[in-house]
Amino acid sequence: MKNKTYNVVSSEGSGGDGNSPSPPPSPRRQTSGFSQCRRRLRSKVQLQYFRKDSLAAGIFVRRNIQFLLLLFFLYFSGLLMCVGRFSDFLRHSREPIAIYKSHLLLEKLWHDIETDNSTALELSSVWQFKRRMKVQKPCPMPTARRHLGSVEVSSGPTGYLIVEANGGLNQQRSAICNAVAVAGILNAVLVIPSFGYNSVWKDPSEFRDIYDEDHFISTLEGYVKVVKELPDELISRYDHNITNIQHLRVEAWAPAKHYIGKVYPVLQEQGVIRIAPFANRLAMDVPSHIQLLRCITNYRALRFSSPVTTLAQKLVNRMTERSSMTGGKYVSVHLRFEEDMVAFSCCLYGGGDAEKIEMDSFREKGWKGKFKRKDIDFAAGRNRIDGKCPLTPLEVGMMLRGMGFDNNTSIYLASGKIYKAEQQLAPLLKMFPLLYTKESLATSDELASFLGYSSRLAALDYTVCLFSEVFVTTHGGNFPHFLMGHRRFLFNGHAKTLKPDKRTLVGLLENMTISWKDFKDDMEAMLLESDRKSMMIPRLDLFSSAVLSAIQPVLMDCYVQKQMAVTVVMGRCVDSDFDLSMNSSDGVLFAQDCIRIILCID
Repeated sequence: MKNKTYNVVSSEGSGGDGNSPSPPPSPRRQTSGFSQCRRRLRSKVQLQYFRKDSLAAGIFVRRNIQFLLLLFFLYFSGLLMCVGRFSDFLRHSREPIAIYKSHLLLEKLWHDIETDNSTALELSSVWQFKRRMKVQKPCPMPTARRHLGSVEVSSGPTGYLIVEANGGLNQQRSAICNAVAVAGILNAVLVIPSFGYNSVWKDPSEFRDIYDEDHFISTLEGYVKVVKELPDELISRYDHNITNIQHLRVEAWAPAKHYIGKVYPVLQEQGVIRIAPFANRLAMDVPSHIQLLRCITNYRALRFSSPVTTLAQKLVNRMTERSSMTGGKYVSVHLRFEEDMVAFSCCLYGGGDAEKIEMDSFREKGWKGKFKRKDIDFAAGRNRIDGKCPLTPLEVGMMLRGMGFDNNTSIYLASGKIYKAEQQLAPLLKMFPLLYTKESLATSDELASFLGYSSRLAALDYTVCLFSEVFVTTHGGNFPHFLMGHRRFLFNGHAKTLKPDKRTLVGLLENMTISWKDFKDDMEAMLLESDRKSMMIPRLDLFSSAVLSAIQPVLMDCYVQKQMAVTVVMGRCVDSDFDLSMNSSDGVLFAQDCIRIILCID
């Protein structure tokens, strides 16, 4: 089958993981450094202190104790200075020498890869770990909806809340969830969030361009009141200019009590407040009824707009059709090998001086003098061996082939504009001929209205990845974290995510003597571990009666909406061992805590 390969739009994310290498032997001892410093100071102390056989010397010591203390202070100061210089020298000498060799290893192993006739991995049996869920119990119909706000009032909403969500698609998504939660804390009416223009994403889209506004408002009805804009009589007080409204700056990760104690009085007085910026302005650890608001927002209220949903569903259907040899199942890969990511990571990929000059130029253009600071680490070898470098398409292909995915596997590639796309994608396409992007699945007419709008294009990638059998994250960030959480929620607690151990992978790719069989064994073990972690949620002791009593009203009042089949995990909370703590990135965090409280299925 002939496939077109295109560059695709930006999706958020950066990151890495790895283990520190063991240090090489220490450098030879220098006679003019630490030892001379210690010897010189020790001789002075011995001269002053250890000649106690002389009475005159003893009297001298007693009368000059301040001088003696000063001498000891100088001794230890000099000692620390010497050790500091020595440790700096040692640290620089420990820098690993890691050179990008993956293309050489592929060339060496290609015959074995191409002729590998072992049984291909069946996509229907990739995930071996299963969680036994208890039978879902229907949510009883309550007589009245419980008030979810933390501020008890009897006279209706306190005022209006305006926020500006900044960043790319998924950072904005996080801000929207937090905005609904804050509105619940303050018992405020939320104005549909505005999106700040980001110099990186360069997307002028508004909320309604990406999400379904009417669905957002109706889904949150009864929990938080949402309006599209301020009432005319209120905005007229500010000359119809929102920027004239009092602007509050809230500390990052502010707890609920901060909003109640500091923000709520201002809202009562003014009737409307504006919080900008609003990224990460609410703590992760909030009361369960406030976390429920995040949950409803993320997994129910935030539905992509009709143009995005329509085209995204077409792409999902086309991927399913092109995956007939694997039962309609496909693998999605979030590849973070865009030019800006390669430059920002300070990693090198075998391009020599020309690549280094090109990346230096891009860094200066994109971040001005930031990378000229002395504290910036340009140790490409150490970054790579620590797992902090983005995986190349070639490395992703070798990893997947090693895990058992054969060349009949359909791959969907979600990525930004790939660095040297034609050159970099050639090995991946060689290993997986059924390689697709949204550009190769959609017609030019279908994509025309999306071009130039990175968040809308990222929403297409998000949807196709969401419904894949396997999602591969290669470099962390907001995009994969939200997908991991959403897929965990969608697939009953299993993220169905392949998150490679990049430190281990890089070590294997650096080993030019490794055989294809040994490489496969390590990759299969990595897949099994990723499967285990996709399912694993830290175990807890049984819920106490106090905790169950506290969340009972929320559980009893879950998602009572027309034409919606609703279930609750009341009976399964204990047996499923879901995590009560909130110690992960937003997307995963939402899923863990939401599954613990409720699991709603249409």
